[in-house]
Amino acid sequence: MRAPDFWWKAPGLASAALAPLGAIYSAIAGARLKRTGARAAVPVICIGDPTLGGAGKTPTAIAIAKLLLEENEKPFFLTRGYGGREAGPVVVDFNRHGAEDVGDEPLLLAAVAPVVVSADRVAGASRAAQSGASVIVMDDGFQNPALAKDLSLLIVDAANGIGNGSVFPAGPLRAPLAAQVDRAHGIVLVGGGEAGEKVARQAAVQGKAVLRARIAPDAGVSEKIKGENVLAYAGIGRPTKFFATLETAGCRVVERCEFPDHHVFSENEARELLETARARKLTLVTTEKDHARMRKNPALEEIAAASRALPIELRFEDEAALKRLLKMALSRR
Repeated sequence: MRAPDFWWKAPGLASAALAPLGAIYSAIAGARLKRTGARAAVPVICIGDPTLGGAGKTPTAIAIAKLLLEENEKPFFLTRGYGGREAGPVVVDFNRHGAEDVGDEPLLLAAVAPVVVSADRVAGASRAAQSGASVIVMDDGFQNPALAKDLSLLIVDAANGIGNGSVFPAGPLRAPLAAQVDRAHGIVLVGGGEAGEKVARQAAVQGKAVLRARIAPDAGVSEKIKGENVLAYAGIGRPTKFFATLETAGCRVVERCEFPDHHVFSENEARELLETARARKLTLVTTEKDHARMRKNPALEEIAAASRALPIELRFEDEAALKRLLKMALSRR
């Protein structure tokens, strides 16, 4: 699904027409948030997104797992594995799993720490604890009430904020913002922008922590592609963010190709991208997540080999404040 443009603009006719459906969805989602979930055997840290789309949940989950590893914890990621056919619970295995099995994001997470994919979050948490986890980091699942969370952080793209402020399908919100913030321990504002500052002010009024972070491209890969003419392609929540990151890294993005989030590339699409890049003498560059979806797909071997993947990482401005929140969650032991 590609997010409609009107979600990110001031309320208009389209959002007004869908407002009745949004009110129904809002009531259901708000009631769902109030449910009490089951307790896992180990602390659970949840990284969520108040809106539909890519605000940066996975880079945040990875950054937090790395901090936990530094503290000699044994973090396990828990995710539903969107786009994969495995219902789980199953521990991701690079040797036998591809994106068609477990989804694209679990493959990125598995490079940092073990990952359990499970549609049933409670069963997945049990599998992680039995497998040796000392703490669980959930990539998404904030709006799922099945599992109790010891620390919940909502990720907000500061440039977009919450868009038109309406609940799906009238807008991008997954549930009323106040109800979501009320259930969270804090928000992480990624990047800069007044739209995000409005959310930060509301979170502060509700007594929640406000952390700030930024996305940075991998320095080594950035240096290799700096100054090159690039054909950039991405099937993520907000491809424009990826294109902007490339320009920040010093590339000249000559051609931009956007695809829906979690897009599975066809052989024809791969061939067209390759032919365009060769004809215009452009370097193919994509996201790590898109590149992960090409693993174990023979039809995409050529474009995978021809494309550079640009890794990114999320960096917190006040890491000490984040560590205090993590310590609070871990203290349940």
